[in-house]
Amino acid sequence: MKTTGDQQLVKRINRSVLLRLLRAQPGLSRARLASRSGLTKSTVSLLVRELIEDEWLAESDASVTDGLGRPSIPLQIHVGVRAMIGVEIAVEVVRVVCVSLLGDMLYSDAQPLQDRAPGAACAQVARMVSAAHAQLLASGLRLSGIGVGVPGAVDDASGMVRFAPNLGWRDVNLLPQLTAALAREGLAEVPVQLQNDADAAALGEYEFSDGEGEDPLIFVSCDVGIGAGIVLNDRLFVGSRGMAGEIGHTVLQIDGPLCSCGRRGCAEAFLGSRLLGQDTADLHRAARYLGVLLQNLWVTFEPRAIVLGGKSCELHPELVREAIATVQHYADCAGMPPPNVRAARYGPWAPAVGAAALTLHDYLRPLHLDSEARRERAAAADAQA
Repeated sequence: MKTTGDQQLVKRINRSVLLRLLRAQPGLSRARLASRSGLTKSTVSLLVRELIEDEWLAESDASVTDGLGRPSIPLQIHVGVRAMIGVEIAVEVVRVVCVSLLGDMLYSDAQPLQDRAPGAACAQVARMVSAAHAQLLASGLRLSGIGVGVPGAVDDASGMVRFAPNLGWRDVNLLPQLTAALAREGLAEVPVQLQNDADAAALGEYEFSDGEGEDPLIFVSCDVGIGAGIVLNDRLFVGSRGMAGEIGHTVLQIDGPLCSCGRRGCAEAFLGSRLLGQDTADLHRAARYLGVLLQNLWVTFEPRAIVLGGKSCELHPELVREAIATVQHYADCAGMPPPNVRAARYGPWAPAVGAAALTLHDYLRPLHLDSEARRERAAAADAQA
């Protein structure tokens, strides 16, 4: 027997199927949606009506003949109602963006990080988010969710920052502090999600790509620290405790230079932005090490795309060019085509835009345990331990 919960889940799945089809191919009619989704025309008609009423979809003013019968009305994502806010807490700066459902940046603000203490950082984020929210309201837009990216390992189930060495954080229960700070600014009812900054950036590149998403996709962030976000099988791959992608602490040279984590020879010790000046020899060496790192990611995950971002890539574009050339060299030696290696679409705003995409990503994938459910499961497990 079907329960109400089962029926609601099926409806959510079917709604997400239609939304994802229209994000990839704007302008599809109801008939085309039925054909491509495998759902019946009556089911599609009902779901489309609900999505229009909920202001996720909008009808075009013009009708078209699509070869499936009488003229039909093209459908598209309704970008004039909903928006998301994304935040990046970086080592030196806080960035806040407002993003449409299609990934358009509607507002942006960047300010120096005033204090690295978790409580102070949360208070600064809340003030900046409040200002961004006011801009959304003035534009007639409704806030659907807030995402926050941080430069460290985040436990996906609990929302705890396990390790953020360049901020000096270890086992910081950041999510409650964020939600409390936002509540003080009048944003108590808005869903908040927390994720590693490179993971968030990978998600933004994946969700807001042109057409079908590139999967697998790896985002490599070259900043004070070096991290990677991995999209694998249509979801973030974060590991059992949120530590997946900490490639800055993979060892590239035995007994090499000391790293901030206490190990020697880590990638961060060669590529961290604090180490890169204008010396051509240093940049050339760093580019080769970055190329080696990308080659190792390539053969490990065989991604469709590797995206490069972060402060070092912004300030030193030659780093990207030489790293790509190094990957090409390894590909030529192996007689294999290399993956598509490219710069981030959103430049320095990639982690903040990706943080905004967290809300959309969860909504469009109802079979994935949502953030609140993951935290409830983690709390139950801790209570039983």
